[in-house]
Amino acid sequence: MIQTRTSRAWDDLVKGLASWRLAVSLGRTDISLRYRGSVLGPFWLTLSSLIMVAAMGGIYARLFHMVLRDYLPFLALSLALWQVGLASIIQESCTCFIDAASTIHAMRLPFTLHVIRLLVRNAIVFAHSIVVPIGVFVLYGVWPGLMGLASIPGLLLWLLDGFAACLLLGALCARFRDIPPIVAAFLQIAFYVTPVIWQPSQLGPRSRYLVANPFYDLMELVRAPILGHWPSPAAIVVALALSAIWCALGFLTFVRTRDRLAFWV
Repeated sequence: MIQTRTSRAWDDLVKGLASWRLAVSLGRTDISLRYRGSVLGPFWLTLSSLIMVAAMGGIYARLFHMVLRDYLPFLALSLALWQVGLASIIQESCTCFIDAASTIHAMRLPFTLHVIRLLVRNAIVFAHSIVVPIGVFVLYGVWPGLMGLASIPGLLLWLLDGFAACLLLGALCARFRDIPPIVAAFLQIAFYVTPVIWQPSQLGPRSRYLVANPFYDLMELVRAPILGHWPSPAAIVVALALSAIWCALGFLTFVRTRDRLAFWV
């Protein structure tokens, strides 16, 4: 029976999800190898995040004339979500298949297994980085309560978007190697125009235009409930709409490029 490109891509997706245990093992191995011989291991991520939050918090609180008790929890959480939750996944998605080239050439495995492997790896890094915001929240007695659970759907949406990013950017970057530095430059610009080190309230009435920034909308789905308030309906609608488009583009790109990925990497 001759399969179409769509059916082969869908079959790859199903087999990749069915091999999640192998993907988890590979993701954990990647972290172990990355910090092999290190005393602190992945907790170097926690330490570096702590130093960055302490340094930036003291400086920017003075520059922005912010109360440290209000600003530091926002900054610590925003940096963790941006550095690991958004920017890191997008950046690494560009080399998702390139980094797995030796495995792809050595054995026949679903391409989507490498996507899950990347997401597992980033989830482990995120678990170590989120320790710093939790510590800051405890220090200042700031806690969202049950409202914080509302951030879970946002995190699941991030996983779905990260999966789609690997299918889209991973395939395109395997074919066109100039795209990763372009994405890196774009993320640097996005960091400064997205409220990560500055708060939306600092824009005053103009903060309503932030909904046009997709990174802001995705950040708010997770950050707002943890900080004790609900994301705006506009941010939720835009984030869901953009995620649907992003996932559709990711799958369509994977359908068209899957058969040639092994040759490109």
